[in-house]
Amino acid sequence: MGHLSSFIQTMLTFFYHLTSKLGFPNYGVAIIFLTISIKMLLFPFTLKQVKSMQRLRDLNPQIQEIREKYKENKSKQQYKVAMLYRESGVKPFGGCFPLLIQMPFLSGIFYTIKNFNYVSQPHFLWIKNLANTDPFYILPILAAITTYISSQQTIAGSNQNKLILIMPLFIGYMAMRFPAGLGLYWVVSNLFQIAQQWLLFRKPLASQQASS
Repeated sequence: MGHLSSFIQTMLTFFYHLTSKLGFPNYGVAIIFLTISIKMLLFPFTLKQVKSMQRLRDLNPQIQEIREKYKENKSKQQYKVAMLYRESGVKPFGGCFPLLIQMPFLSGIFYTIKNFNYVSQPHFLWIKNLANTDPFYILPILAAITTYISSQQTIAGSNQNKLILIMPLFIGYMAMRFPAGLGLYWVVSNLFQIAQQWLLFRKPLASQQASS
C-alpha cells in the first residue's frame, strides 16, 4: 500500500502542476483528473464486469422459471440455478471482482489525501479544505446516490438486491467520516462508471465477445 500511495501522490502532484500551468491551480480539479486517469487504467476490468452482468441479466428469465418451478424445494432450486450458471459459464459474483480491484486505489487515495503535503490551501467549490470532511454533507449524499445508480446498472438477480441498498449507505457513511477529497474521488469515479456502463450496456454482448 505504501508504494501505491506514493504512486498516487506523484500523480496528484503532477495533475496539480498541470492545473497550475493551465492557469487555475486547484487540488479539487487535480483529484478529478486523477480519478479519470485511474478509471481509464481500470477500464479492462470494467468491461469484464459489464460482460459478466449482461450474461447474468440474460439468464434472469430462466432463473425466475426455475425458482417458480421449484419454489417448494429450495435445495433443488439452488442446485438447478447452480447448474444453469455452470452450463452457461457464468459466475454469479464475477461482477464484484472489478470493485475489489478498485478498493486498493480507494485506500491509496485515502492515505494520499490524508497525508498529502499541500503547497496551497486544498479548497474546491464550497469546501475550504479537502483534507477535512464536507461541512454540508453534499459529497456524502452524492456518493450514496451515484453508488446506488451504478449498482442498479450492474447488480443483477434478486439474491443480490440487498447490495443495492447496503453499498450506497456504506459509501455515504465513509464519505461523511473521511476527508472530502475522498468523497470527491468517489463521486467522480461513480459518474465516470455510470457513463461507461451506460455506453457499454448499449452495445450487444455478442459483438463484444466476437471482438474480444
